Amino acid sequence: MATKCGNCGPGYSTPLEAMKGPREEIVYLPCIYRNTGTEAPDYLATVDVDPKSPQYCQVIEPKDIHAKCELAFLHTSHCLASGEVMISSLGDVKGNGKGGFVLLDGETFEVKGTWERPGGAAPLGYDFWYQPRHNVMISTEWAAPNVLRDGFNPADVEAGLYGSHLYVWDWQRHEIVQTLSLKDGLIPLEIRFLHNPDAAQGFVGCALSSTIQRFYKNEGGTWSVEKVIQVPPKKVKGWLLPEMPGLITDILLSLDDRFLYFSNWLHGDLRQYDISDPQRPRLTGQLFLGGSIVKGGPVQVLEDQELKSQPEPLVVKGKRVAGGPQMIQLSLDGKRLYITTSLYSAWDKQFYPDLIREGSVMLQVDVDTVKGGLNLNPNFLVDFGKEPLGPALAHELRYPGGDCSSDIWI
Repeated sequence: MATKCGNCGPGYSTPLEAMKGPREEIVYLPCIYRNTGTEAPDYLATVDVDPKSPQYCQVIEPKDIHAKCELAFLHTSHCLASGEVMISSLGDVKGNGKGGFVLLDGETFEVKGTWERPGGAAPLGYDFWYQPRHNVMISTEWAAPNVLRDGFNPADVEAGLYGSHLYVWDWQRHEIVQTLSLKDGLIPLEIRFLHNPDAAQGFVGCALSSTIQRFYKNEGGTWSVEKVIQVPPKKVKGWLLPEMPGLITDILLSLDDRFLYFSNWLHGDLRQYDISDPQRPRLTGQLFLGGSIVKGGPVQVLEDQELKSQPEPLVVKGKRVAGGPQMIQLSLDGKRLYITTSLYSAWDKQFYPDLIREGSVMLQVDVDTVKGGLNLNPNFLVDFGKEPLGPALAHELRYPGGDCSSDIWI
């Protein structure tokens, strides 16, 4: 495989061609030891997901990814047509908010500078997606690292320290041309344009408000946003607040732009929506994979607009799963979802302390791509609590040749 970013992967000409690609055999996951009590560097785990392999569901090649640099709080990376790598930032080296973008050389990975113009960073940052055919990039925001790094404090919400905007950038001029305020849109995290490179719309998941917002281009060239999904909060007892949000922490779209998936990390459910009509998503699948409201836990649900009873705890291959569904990745053909359960170590420690003691897990869900629907694979479990150096927190999932949440067609 070539090492230059622009030449990596099989190079499918369209998203629909990518759906015809071979089944995934390995998955890469960054694994974290920070705040777990284990003095060890973070590492990159390679997991075997080939059912025909004798090492199926095993970590087969951990690699040390610890490195010193002066860059601060980096998050999303995308390859550019130039061969460069672009990475979003949440803040500066002092932990203050700064939504800028770092450019790396695609061959040497040396820092080349920032993508935005000098002094042109957004106030806050997190994720981004670009669509060159419409000369646009849109970025999201979480909070300044100093606000979120030690856990969630409700007072910071009241103080207006969490993000609620999307930033629309001119792709060629590298500057912000519009700021979209989100109604019911606190903490917009993961953003996805439709995969069709001609499409001028997409979706963003707003974690704390637990909404999915659709953004779209107007006839005059400006952009607008509207709420299309609302996950209602649950009135609870025995939790941090009297109402518990779903906390949508990850979303993705199937390569044919038919289904949208997202995870409610606190409520504990994974959802599938048919987005054939993007303005009116239709729920077609829902599956509970742990979470904070399971029976027998410390939280009692007093009022629930969706469920008649609290879900059962999740047990897979004899292990009770701690945490809730968080990062998700879909197979190219859209038939398998992979899920991990850790969000961010400080927040894991606050909301799911068992994750710190036991480590996170990786699960796999089978997807009905005809009628819609989700079913847990009971024979798949990767337990990062059994890592040689101690329990680890596995995060996002990536395939070697590209996937639904990193590939952009130009």
